Amino acid sequence: MVTPHEAIEAIHGQYGVHPGARALHAKGRLYRGTFTATAEGKRLSTAGFLDGSSIPALVRFSNGAGNPRVKDKSPAPHGLAVKFSLPNGKTADISSQTAKVFITKGPEGLVDFIKAASAGAMAPVKLAKVFIDHPEALKSSVINAPTLRTPKSYGQVRFYGLHAFKWTGADGESRWVRYQWIPEAGEKYFAPHKAARISRDYLLDEVDSRLAQGPIRFTLRVQVAGPDDSTVDPSQNWKSDEFVDVGTLEITGRDTEREKDGDIVVFDPMRVTDGIEPSDDPVLRFRTLAYSESVRLRSGVERGAEAPHV
Repeated sequence: MVTPHEAIEAIHGQYGVHPGARALHAKGRLYRGTFTATAEGKRLSTAGFLDGSSIPALVRFSNGAGNPRVKDKSPAPHGLAVKFSLPNGKTADISSQTAKVFITKGPEGLVDFIKAASAGAMAPVKLAKVFIDHPEALKSSVINAPTLRTPKSYGQVRFYGLHAFKWTGADGESRWVRYQWIPEAGEKYFAPHKAARISRDYLLDEVDSRLAQGPIRFTLRVQVAGPDDSTVDPSQNWKSDEFVDVGTLEITGRDTEREKDGDIVVFDPMRVTDGIEPSDDPVLRFRTLAYSESVRLRSGVERGAEAPHV
């Protein structure tokens, strides 16, 4: 069984050690906004951010790489993380990225993949072995390949939650869902030859320019699992065609208060609230342990009780 420390070491082996930065999604920026649920969202779950009121939200756009100085054109997944400030004083998080599925069905496969990709001239040989040992990795790589395009804006790309969560409504009815964030401005990407010419920090700078003209909006859409959709394997693409729009995220400006003077912000998909339960997906449950290790290494702080229970 791979440990969180081994996972972080593998990531550092690929991207280097960058003191004070997150192990992955190292380059990013925080923004403020609000989330307002639809009536359908309120019906599907009793979660506090789905009660229909305007819920404060902390948002982070990021490049998925572990290098905080990476160029925005690099072919890596991009991230959208949202932290809801609930009426009861607690918080709940949604973590998403542009990749449609996770690379493997377990954390061991991920670490094997990272090590192989970091092997220099031997990478093709080692990756071939990974695809043999973890055949789902080849399938997920094919599924995710189109998502590695460079978006023209963080406000014009779709983001996917990779894990399943059980939503339960006031009527006691439950269903398993996966999250998607759908951009109001539509999806637009650079052609490869044009992406090569964009500036290092284009995507983050473009968000600030876009916000100067008005809010950036996303629709939270849930895909409801069908009978054959796995709730524990994040490398599998769901087949269900049942989708429900459950709310709108409105991003209004940059956050300038958080992550100062030792303040640590962690967007942890295991941080849920009443009305939502995490699945037994081993990657989902491993992530919170890896985040705790990452926080400890970058700040010297133990998350302790702040970390969701695994």
